[in-house]
This record gives sequence, C-alpha cells and structure tokens, in this order.
Amino acid sequence: MFGDIRETKECQLRDPMDLFHSGQVVKICAPMVRYSKLAFRTLVRKYNCDLCYTPMIVAADFVRSAKARDSEFTTNKGDHPLIVQFAAKEAQVLCDAARVVCPFADGIDLNCGCPQRWAISEGYGACLINKPELVKDMVRHVWNQIDNPKFSVSIKIRIHEDLKRTVDLCQKAEAAGVSWITVHGRSIEERHQPVHYDAIKIIKQSMSIPIVANGDIKTLKDAENVHHLTEADGIMVARGLLANPAMFAGYEETPFQCIQDWVDIALEHGTPFTCFHHHLMYMMERITSKQEKRVFNALSSTSAVLDYLNDHYGV
Repeated sequence: MFGDIRETKECQLRDPMDLFHSGQVVKICAPMVRYSKLAFRTLVRKYNCDLCYTPMIVAADFVRSAKARDSEFTTNKGDHPLIVQFAAKEAQVLCDAARVVCPFADGIDLNCGCPQRWAISEGYGACLINKPELVKDMVRHVWNQIDNPKFSVSIKIRIHEDLKRTVDLCQKAEAAGVSWITVHGRSIEERHQPVHYDAIKIIKQSMSIPIVANGDIKTLKDAENVHHLTEADGIMVARGLLANPAMFAGYEETPFQCIQDWVDIALEHGTPFTCFHHHLMYMMERITSKQEKRVFNALSSTSAVLDYLNDHYGV
C-alpha cells in the first residue's frame, strides 16, 4: 500500500479526495503550531508527503483581521493539495473563513481535537467532540456556502472514553457531508498514554467515508503497522516528520540531502531564524552527539548555523 514516490504530485491534484481513491494509503503532514508552514510543507512534499495541513488558525481572528490573514496563511502554486485547519465554534464564522481561503486551498479542516486549556476554555478544539450537533451544523453550512464541489471539508477529532459517543459524532458528521475524519486515538485527558488504535479501527468499520489515523507515528514502519492495525485510509504524522521530514520516502533518519534542501528552501522563503534553527534541531536530533547538540542549539544567527553545517557536514 505504501508505494514509491508517485508522479501525481507533479500534477498538482486539486481534489484531495482523488488521493483517497488512489488505492494508496494517503501520507499526511499534520497541522502543527509554528511548524507546518509553507517552507516546511515544501520540504516534506519533496519526500513523498501527499497532503499537507496548515497550522491551526483561529477563524474569528482570520476573518476579522487582514494582519492575521497575512501572518497566518501563506501558500504558493506548488503547495497543493493543501488543507487549512481552523479553530471555530460558530458555523457562519467558519464559512466566512472558508470562503477567504477557497481560491487558494483545496479544503478546510475543523479542529475538534486540540486539548489545550486555552482552546477548550474558548469553546474551540476538543470540547467540540461533545457538541455533535454543532459540528454537524458547521460542516453543513460550509458545504452550502462553498461553490467548488472539489473543495473538501474535514474534521480532526479525539476520542471519548465511551467510544459509542465518538462513533455517533462521526456518523452525524458523515450525514452532514464531511469529506473525511482524522482520528487522534487518545481522549482529551490523555497526553502520553498509548494510542488506542483499536478505537480507530472500530470507527473506520462504522463509517463509509475515509478515516485517517493519527498519534505516535514516528517512522514509515510505524505508519505501515498503524495502517494494518486500523485499516485507515490515511496516516497523519506530526513529530515524526519534524524529526525526519524524509520519513515518508523511507529514510530511517534525516538524510543530509534533506538538511541541504531545508537550508535552501528556508532561505528562499525568508524563514525567521528561530523557526529555521528549531527545524534543524529536530532534524539533527538523531544524528548528532550530546556535545554537538549543545554547540549547535546555542547558535544564534543564520550565518553561524550555515558555517557550522558547512564545517561539520559539508552542507
């Protein structure tokens, strides 16, 4: 199921559902605050990532403020298929945000999984799994107001302690026309506990739309195992891709060519130093000694980082 790099990426597929109908497991870069921005999406797409999400964007701020739109959402011609993830709690606000990005993206995703306290206290994220009627209403509203039939509307959720409630939520979302559902196999309270892949399998067996599995997938082997355990149609990865952006291309650790590609892409996109440096820290975690990490992590300018990479790795 996990085939070689497919030529379809060169065709800029604009209907994400084509990926789910391809017969391959869809390999997905998760929405990550600060990290899954355009430069990083450009990098992972070079290494067999099929579908990328933006970091979560608060829909109300995005609709209200041109400054928020400029800082939160950047894309380009090669950045497809692209899903923009929104935090929202009102159907019309989500629709308004979807209409803004519709000409530039291939779909939106409603965040129903973020467990952070600030999100839940604002009525966003994982608290929405307890409001299935609201989720259903938001999905339906977007479908009714977006003209493009190829534009996808998905949701990303966590699971309930009582899995019947999660299945009910998913079935309501499916009835409203949701394109696919990404399931992070933990409850709101769970952080580092083992992922309930069995729960994702039960959800998959209860639905007729694609289901994407998410949680603790660090390598391509993990992705293959989770696919077999859950029968999911797609695999979404966060920290595994931060540590090794070439993971989906079968590399067990970040190859030096990938580090070189990141330097080139980040400089081309004008990536701020902190973001540029942090990505390199993640990528080099497995391939540097403690002493090297101490030196590298303390560097404080782009030129110092470039000199270090050149002197030590010929990058």
